Amino acid sequence: MSGPHDRFFRYVLEHPGRAAALLHALLPPGFAARVDWSTLRSQSTAIVDTAIRETRNDLLFSVQLRGGSRPAFILLEHQSSVDGRMAARMLEYVSRLLHHWEKRHPSGGPLPLILPVVLYHGPRGPWTALRRLEELLELPLKQARREGWLKHLVRLEYVLYDLMTRSERELKTLPCPPLVRLALVLLRLTGTRELNRRLMHQVDLFKEVYGSPEGRRELEAVVYYLRERGTKTTGEVTRQVLRCVMREQRVEELMWTEGQRLRAEGRRVGQVEGLAKGLAKGVLRILAARGVRMGDKSRRRILRCTDLATLDRWFERALHADRLSEVLGAPGTSSHPSTRKRAARVKKEAHS
Repeated sequence: MSGPHDRFFRYVLEHPGRAAALLHALLPPGFAARVDWSTLRSQSTAIVDTAIRETRNDLLFSVQLRGGSRPAFILLEHQSSVDGRMAARMLEYVSRLLHHWEKRHPSGGPLPLILPVVLYHGPRGPWTALRRLEELLELPLKQARREGWLKHLVRLEYVLYDLMTRSERELKTLPCPPLVRLALVLLRLTGTRELNRRLMHQVDLFKEVYGSPEGRRELEAVVYYLRERGTKTTGEVTRQVLRCVMREQRVEELMWTEGQRLRAEGRRVGQVEGLAKGLAKGVLRILAARGVRMGDKSRRRILRCTDLATLDRWFERALHADRLSEVLGAPGTSSHPSTRKRAARVKKEAHS
């Protein structure tokens, strides 16, 4: 399953303009100059292989190169931990993409260029894995090169963009849309304490995002991401940042809209896993994000509840609760007609 980093990163790059700006900044300048960025399109990684699709960390883009019709792909892998065998994984991805291309184009023609890229941020410091496939083979490379047989081995080296080796100032000044720059800065702040400490320093970026054409919607995504990965303190600091960007009323409207989005997410999960189970997980996720402590007994009570009216009421209370007692209240209080009506509305909305 993808985590908050992956979901946020995918949201940022779902817009072709944002994706093109970021890729232009992190790719080798010579290759970036050859790309006609107006042709960039996002491709489903399902065309490569189910095993890749299940990781949900990779993004695939097609582009055209200037002065020719040769197809090209950029395979972008987002990593929040170091993978020592990343070079071998990239070789597998490239091979499967080429195989798929040949099946789709049986008449022949030039094979596409495929550029593998890793964008990394992680709590344990810079990227330490070997980037070249031949280095993973643990061969005497200098001797193999001198004896003339190194060139016969399969070779691959992926592009690495390591956020942990980039300064916050450098990321803030990249020639990218405000949301891309803010996203990179937030991804670089890997620890919760560091995130809470540095969040107020990003007011300028928040203002830029808010001033963009889709600023309100983009800030909703940022707030949602911060709530998912942060703590109650993160939510408080986020509110302070937003107060520096917009009027208090709009801050509350934005936070409430984000809460409604959490509710909708719980219902979407419910359509797949069962509405009650999805709402219960949503309650737990909100309580965890707000820093509300609970024991195993209370957790089991929430997960085992199958009464939609009760779960809906807990969901509503959890958006503002500071203590578990403010959410659960007294047991057996879900028989009021208004709660039954709300449960019916939940069912109707879930199936609409």
